[in-house]
Amino acid sequence: MAVLATALAGTTGTAGAAEPERLVVDLGTDTGPFHGGASGSLYGVYGDGVPTRNLLEGMHVRTVSTKAQDGPQHPGADALEILPPFVDSGGKDVYIYMTDIYRGFPYQWPGADGPARLADFKEKIRKQVRQVLTMGEYKDHVVYVPFNEPEGNMFGTGAWSYNKISWLNDPKDYFAAWKEVYRLIKELDPDARIAGPNTSVLYDQVKGFLEYAKANDVVPDVMTWHELSSPAAVRTNVARYRQMEKDVGVGPLPINVNEYGHNYHLSVPGQVVQWVSAIEESKIDADLAYWNIDGNLNDSAVEANKGNGQWWLFNAYGRMTGHTVEVTAPHPNQQYTLQGVATLDEDKRQSRALFGGKSGDADIVFENVDPKLFGKTVRAIVQEIPWTGQVGDSAQPLRLSDQELTVGADGSVTLPMTGMNEMSAYQVILSPGGNGGTPAEPSVGWRRTYEAENATYTGRGYSKNGPEGSPSQVGKFATSGMYNVGGLRTGSDGVLAFDVEVPQDGTYDLSVFANSYNLYDLVKEQGPTNVFLRVDGRDPQELRLPLGYKWVVWGHTDTTVKLTAGKHRITLAAQDPDLGVTKGDAIIDKIDLALRDERVTAPAIYEAEYATLSGARPDYTHPGASGPGTVPLPKGASATFWVHSPTDGESTVSVDHLGGGRAALSLNGEPLDLPKAGGARKGTDGFRLFLSGGINKITVTGASGALLLDRLRVTSSSGVLVPTVYQAESGTPSGAAKVTEAYGFASGGKAVTGIGDGKANALTLDVVAERSGRHALTIRYSNAEQAPATHYNPDPIARHTDLSVNGGPARRILFPTTFHFNNFWDLTVPVTLKKGTNRLTFTAEELPDFDGDTFNQYDQRSPYAPVIDRVAVTPLTRR
Repeated sequence: MAVLATALAGTTGTAGAAEPERLVVDLGTDTGPFHGGASGSLYGVYGDGVPTRNLLEGMHVRTVSTKAQDGPQHPGADALEILPPFVDSGGKDVYIYMTDIYRGFPYQWPGADGPARLADFKEKIRKQVRQVLTMGEYKDHVVYVPFNEPEGNMFGTGAWSYNKISWLNDPKDYFAAWKEVYRLIKELDPDARIAGPNTSVLYDQVKGFLEYAKANDVVPDVMTWHELSSPAAVRTNVARYRQMEKDVGVGPLPINVNEYGHNYHLSVPGQVVQWVSAIEESKIDADLAYWNIDGNLNDSAVEANKGNGQWWLFNAYGRMTGHTVEVTAPHPNQQYTLQGVATLDEDKRQSRALFGGKSGDADIVFENVDPKLFGKTVRAIVQEIPWTGQVGDSAQPLRLSDQELTVGADGSVTLPMTGMNEMSAYQVILSPGGNGGTPAEPSVGWRRTYEAENATYTGRGYSKNGPEGSPSQVGKFATSGMYNVGGLRTGSDGVLAFDVEVPQDGTYDLSVFANSYNLYDLVKEQGPTNVFLRVDGRDPQELRLPLGYKWVVWGHTDTTVKLTAGKHRITLAAQDPDLGVTKGDAIIDKIDLALRDERVTAPAIYEAEYATLSGARPDYTHPGASGPGTVPLPKGASATFWVHSPTDGESTVSVDHLGGGRAALSLNGEPLDLPKAGGARKGTDGFRLFLSGGINKITVTGASGALLLDRLRVTSSSGVLVPTVYQAESGTPSGAAKVTEAYGFASGGKAVTGIGDGKANALTLDVVAERSGRHALTIRYSNAEQAPATHYNPDPIARHTDLSVNGGPARRILFPTTFHFNNFWDLTVPVTLKKGTNRLTFTAEELPDFDGDTFNQYDQRSPYAPVIDRVAVTPLTRR
């Protein structure tokens, strides 16, 4: 049993620290402008909508490395299809892996010999560059990567190489090819930026590459290589490379470590924050490595619009502003220890620190707290960003403490952290104190974790699996406690029993961290594995456990249980006398149990002074603010909040303000048809908004005067924005589209399949709107199409539908994989409806390649829409 982290009351000064482990943030030492380069992604974007623009913008994804347009390496992630939505979502650069125009890894480039193969590649390069030149201003965001890991591919020793001689031993042919390709690209696109050599590690031979490139005037515009071992190598190798530049007399060049991290690290905030600290300190760009499925931001995105703990870590990281400051870790530059990154923004009078990687206790010490910026007291909020699995949705970071502290005589403030979890990351935000209202309570009270390997198993089929991912096994997936338990499967009589003890009577949130491999024989029959939950042998519930693209890919299934104070036994069983038997096969990692008290059910708080600000800065002089201050919003200035919703549906968004003006609201980039918030006096304006499950972007923009925005409070509600639900089978299928009863988890047991492969195979559905305007269209769907893969990446396909409303122009909607056709998810898109009856038409057909004259020959572009179960129509807002 593990107790998750809490933060004790802060102390002043640094003397008498209880723990020798100290992470010291020196606010007096400026280490350069905040860069934000760690939030890059390799193959993380499938297409427009997978993931949503909310996830891209909210994660502050700076760079994306992806395949050549129409490349057969993997489905989706075509460079020129993701370029506009990525740039429009705030992205900086798309790095095109030009070699991914070929299939296989090593790349299968055709030709009788090396020169013939290079000639074929050059023709494909010509086509790629010409395509980029059609992209208007978007082309300025393209960086060409001519070769990828050339030492193991085109200029290595394998059967598909140039001449079976590694360039690391004899670079003549590779260097000549680099010069030819570099000059070809620059000839076609004189403004092109070219990156290389893109080696799998920073080899000593890169220095010779630089010497040759300088001598032949073919120096890359961006230096790239990969770091797949540990963050410690990032700092060391960046310094080593900078010395190479000095020795050769080039640069300094921008650097993109365009593949970093491994399965053990990805999705785990406490691991990834260690990489982030090294990358930010080095002031480089870097892209999370692609080990699994594309389109999920490297195990950051869940479904289309939800984020896991890693997403929230990057959301916090991307919201840093100002300049970085010196952070001294207790074990500097040592992987799997406490590491951190911190910033100071003098204009905002705010400091932020992100840290993690250690279990247990440590002191977070802020030194040189400038009294001119912060005064004699500071307001400190401490948040936890927990691990929620690769495919497990996460709510906003947990508030552990919110307090005012006196700055010590030596200019320091110490925050003791106790019971930290090494899989979590943590954030501290310091602001001036003394004027805010009563500090907020922690957002969660009592909670415990119970490991499956410590539970009691009875019955047949038990297995204790592990150790899973570890520092010595980074290719394996991270797992709480390193072990998990199997046995709950078809034909089993197994029971996994957790003995728990709770402090008081009440309702408790229960999360079961579990996994079923979607392509495993026992799982393929039904999809989600069902198991049966009881408390002390009573109150049975049937739970459907999460699917994943491989074993040991964790998500969580959530429910509630009612418990009295004291000891209880919570069981997960493969049989239940009242509910039935398990179908499938599941492994269990742990259960999390948390008291669902008024702290949990209270509205989520989003303070304005912590929001993403444009044309505004916090003001800490107004007594009565809930947090340390307010944000005055003159006309055109804005505050943007990244708001979590557990489901698609109605929420009440309360805008708390101190008067002074009025402001307009927008949701996910759309202005809302609502009265302005604010007025002359302090008050609260409440709005009913339809929020999509997962991440929502709410922006408050000054309209007149200067509204003193205090905060948003958000809570789920019901009864005003009422959805109208239409079963797909109540519509009209045409052509090959048909109603099916093959998927038992469809609502009502029926759904519509066979939409697509031509516009004649369609579904039309008539829906009714009470008034004209914008509505949320929530489509419950399933999609498990998967392309034949050539290596370790599963290659699920995002199907699409072309949706037409009342015969108007069709809008293309992408649907990420649900891992099984009997596993249904919701996806919401906004539509404009007229008052009365509206006709929705769903069609699909295979999309051609970029030039419109050829089609993918490896079944990587599906001609089909997903299976559609039902559609719900809900007004986006209500006056």
